[in-house]
Amino acid sequence: MTLRIVFMGTPEFSVPTLMEIVGQGHDVVACYTQPPRKAGRGMEERKSAVHQAAETLGIPVRCPQSLKSEEERAALAELAPDAAVVVAYGLLLPQAVLDIPVHGCLNLHASLLPRWRGAAPINRAIMAGDPETGVEVMRMEAGLDTGPVYMAEKLAIGQDLTAGELHDRLSVLGADLMVRALAALPRGGLVPTPQAEEGVTYARKLDKAETRIDWTRPAREVHDHVRGLSPFPGAWCEMEIAGRSERVKVLRSALDESASGEPGTLLTAGDELLVACGSGAVRLVQLQRAGKKPMPAAEFQRGAQLGAGARLS
Repeated sequence: MTLRIVFMGTPEFSVPTLMEIVGQGHDVVACYTQPPRKAGRGMEERKSAVHQAAETLGIPVRCPQSLKSEEERAALAELAPDAAVVVAYGLLLPQAVLDIPVHGCLNLHASLLPRWRGAAPINRAIMAGDPETGVEVMRMEAGLDTGPVYMAEKLAIGQDLTAGELHDRLSVLGADLMVRALAALPRGGLVPTPQAEEGVTYARKLDKAETRIDWTRPAREVHDHVRGLSPFPGAWCEMEIAGRSERVKVLRSALDESASGEPGTLLTAGDELLVACGSGAVRLVQLQRAGKKPMPAAEFQRGAQLGAGARLS
């Protein structure tokens, strides 16, 4: 059955769901997304990934700063949506908005609720060393990711999986899950399951202040920190290169829990960069100097020429 859908989303994570909904023949009558933002060195205004995709598909785009006004609610009601699909939109929806679609608002969330409610569930799951995560379709309530869950898919988090890689896998998995939920929606095939009251955690927004690597932590925690922030915003440390201190991002690492040494000390140099942690060590696999592209450790070393015993702050 074809549904009239209002789609609400902003980043690249949301795009596969939008494309899959359109591909399944549903009538997406409008896309709501965050307004264009100034970004880049030129500080030019950039449309969101959803905005660009919607324009390509010929779908009308709306970019309200808020949905709290009577005018915005009336404009949404005029679209007469059967359902609203929300994927990382970035605005909280007031109850008056949630009540407009005939079948309510369905949210795609990238965690296994109630773990990691909030803004950065993919990064937080990896940074915490979680062995698995997933995507869930839930019925939206006024609270932050508190609504009952309709459908879920789990996904194992490999030991070396980065946040970027997990993002891409969950984005595709979530798109498939959402269209299955929409297929079941009009025939009453979705059964809401209340979230557990125990095990609630919040995935707070990433802060630049937490991106610096702390070599005094155990190697496994350092490794999870690196991959949980890769590729963006990127975990970093300071290295002495060509006589001056330089901030370098570490985008990939590997565990070596058998090695030991003074935290932050480079135990081996050459093509392999092994750094001691509070316990164990991590091998730096991919790095990025300021203004340069990511590069493997061997290529990085050709320019940096770090020696064994060097200290990474």
